[in-house]
Amino acid sequence: MGLGHLAKTVIIEELSRVSGAMGAVVQASQLGVAKIVHFGNAEQKSHWLPAVCEGTCMPTIAVTEPKSGGHVLGMSTTAERVAGGYILNGRKVFVGNSHIGDLHGVVVRTGPGSRGLSAFLVPSDATGFSLGPHRPAMGLHGFSFGELIFENCFVPSENLLGAEGDGLAVAYSSSVLYGRPNLTAVSLGIHQAIVEHTVRFAQTHERYGEPLAGLPTIKQKLGQMQSQLMTARLTAYHAAHLLDEGMACDAELISAKLINVESSLDAARTAMEIHSAYGLDPGRSIERFLRDANHIYAPAGTSDVQRLRLAEVALGTYREQWSARLSEQLRCSTVHSVPIQVHTISFS
Repeated sequence: MGLGHLAKTVIIEELSRVSGAMGAVVQASQLGVAKIVHFGNAEQKSHWLPAVCEGTCMPTIAVTEPKSGGHVLGMSTTAERVAGGYILNGRKVFVGNSHIGDLHGVVVRTGPGSRGLSAFLVPSDATGFSLGPHRPAMGLHGFSFGELIFENCFVPSENLLGAEGDGLAVAYSSSVLYGRPNLTAVSLGIHQAIVEHTVRFAQTHERYGEPLAGLPTIKQKLGQMQSQLMTARLTAYHAAHLLDEGMACDAELISAKLINVESSLDAARTAMEIHSAYGLDPGRSIERFLRDANHIYAPAGTSDVQRLRLAEVALGTYREQWSARLSEQLRCSTVHSVPIQVHTISFS
């Protein structure tokens, strides 16, 4: 649509406000698109991107492994060069859209060290590729983030994304420039829903002859929730705006994810306190929001990881500014000419 990162943030936020799972589906697909936009050659872009736009191809990105977790350099899934392509062996876990994905962007090891990682485009019908069983999780019901299995999986040479050795750049840039702001938007949407539902409950549920919203203790909690929501939204929109402007903003993206995840979790806990025992009812949405909010904590780095990166920024040791390196491709040419209209979505 050419509307830029801020508009994308608003769209994901509004979807997540009603369904965290649907927001997660949309945001995860964007990571799959990003790797082709930034590292794909002309042939790969012309072949895959139109299919993504038409809705006939759902892309993913697969980096995390069972034994290495978020330690990208610790991965052990391999790609061995053979005649006409590569043979992949190993497993990837916690892959967003795993069971509905049509094209998996897989980062694997082709050699030693940080320059020994490479990325490949693996269609879901590739020989030697399979999926682990779909397992239900605590929250985000309707969103799959499962296991990809490669057993002598052949991938042709033309499916190499970028050059051999670009895998680390594919993984890190996708996480910083898309994973963090996209998950920020999911957290923000869940946060908005938490506040709306809690305010509605406090206005309609009575204690001591008046609505809960009239009690000073409840007002204090609602005021804190509203303040956190407003602050979280500012950090999310500001970081996305800097991406649209093509400015260096790794730190802002990292901070936005940290603040939005932590504030949504705080709001969920406060909402449960206001709802009290009613919050434990699976028939009430607040219980779902609490479970969904927890699912955004780990992807693209836990809050501890975000704090470590921000400490590097403070100390002047943060090394790679991915937003600066890819600024020309990130900049939105229509950001100043296309107005953003926010359309609210009603709860059913």
